[in-house]
Amino acid sequence: MKGIAVLGSTGSIGVSTLDVVGRHPERFRVVALTAHRNAERLAEQCRRFRPAYAVMVDADAADRLSRLLADMPDAPEVLRGAEALVGVAAHEDVDYVMAAIVGAAGLMSSLAAARAGKRLMLANKEALVVAGALLIDAARENGATLLPIDSEHNAIFQCLPPTHEQGLPAVGVERILLTASGGPFRDAPPETLVNVTPEQAVAHPNWSMGRKISVDSATMMNKGLEIIEACWLFNTSPERIQVVVHRQSVIHSMVQYTDGSVLAQLGNPDMRTPIAHAMGWPGRIEAGVAPLDLFAIARLDFEPPAPERFPCLRLAYRAAAEGGTAPVVLNAANEIAVGAFLERHIGFTDIARVVEQTMDLLPAEPVDLSGLDHVLGVDAAARRTAEQRVAALVA
Repeated sequence: MKGIAVLGSTGSIGVSTLDVVGRHPERFRVVALTAHRNAERLAEQCRRFRPAYAVMVDADAADRLSRLLADMPDAPEVLRGAEALVGVAAHEDVDYVMAAIVGAAGLMSSLAAARAGKRLMLANKEALVVAGALLIDAARENGATLLPIDSEHNAIFQCLPPTHEQGLPAVGVERILLTASGGPFRDAPPETLVNVTPEQAVAHPNWSMGRKISVDSATMMNKGLEIIEACWLFNTSPERIQVVVHRQSVIHSMVQYTDGSVLAQLGNPDMRTPIAHAMGWPGRIEAGVAPLDLFAIARLDFEPPAPERFPCLRLAYRAAAEGGTAPVVLNAANEIAVGAFLERHIGFTDIARVVEQTMDLLPAEPVDLSGLDHVLGVDAAARRTAEQRVAALVA
């Protein structure tokens, strides 16, 4: 039986992970559950899965959780703060860590899991975008297993040979075909996007996701971050990654080989599939996902993304090509801009504008690999700069 810590258990990935865990009580036991502020949902999860530890990043929420669990006979130990996240990620009773905290906030705990040699199931793409070199080195040096949870990267992982760490040319791979749904505005005339509301942006046509990730999908910044993530995961360059808009979200990504073969992974758009794959790997376990009915789908469509509709994709390719601290700046500026859009301070098309202006003001520099201080300093500087650009737009 494997002990699992679910970091970000109250979010969509965390909930799906616990659904898979609940289907296999003989294989997994929950050691720790964590959340930011949602004490009520975490309390419900604690009563069902009975973890040893429950972590709330927010101190007031931790107090609320303690009160909600006061009558539970074998209540978990309630911990608080970011340091507690790091502690449970590296805990000796934990074998698997589901890293599902959104944004750069999940970086420290993901790195702690890698340094502790855990099976790190990475749903937090920003950890690789912000500190890819550090995370990959930590996993390699400490014998950690790094398995991608993003449906696209999980699909690529399934389509590559086990020796892909040598580099894609060495295993006969021509390129990665990274599929994208295109989000809710894939057919919208670019000139109409200036009027997009937060409610429209989070209404994804195929997937159920959190608000921030849904906006990233609408701008295709989500796909841009995945390009950078794929470069780290699969030891490749952005030139070998092509984004393909695939409306049905049935093919989750493809790998094209030098002999002309293209391998694809198909399935219904349900995150429990890649989660179950990572939890069962190298075997397979039941995920609770309905089988794919090809006759019901009937057709599969593919098209290139329109650059005038998705400027964030161009910015992500730029950051991937520049390397160094450019992805750190890209991610930080995007988080600030998306937050401002969701709060209705700026418009939808201003997101790309804020990101590009921030990247122009903070040119890429080499990353200091001796620790996180340099990366975190650049992240903070990019956030301050992005906030200034937002303020300039609001004024």
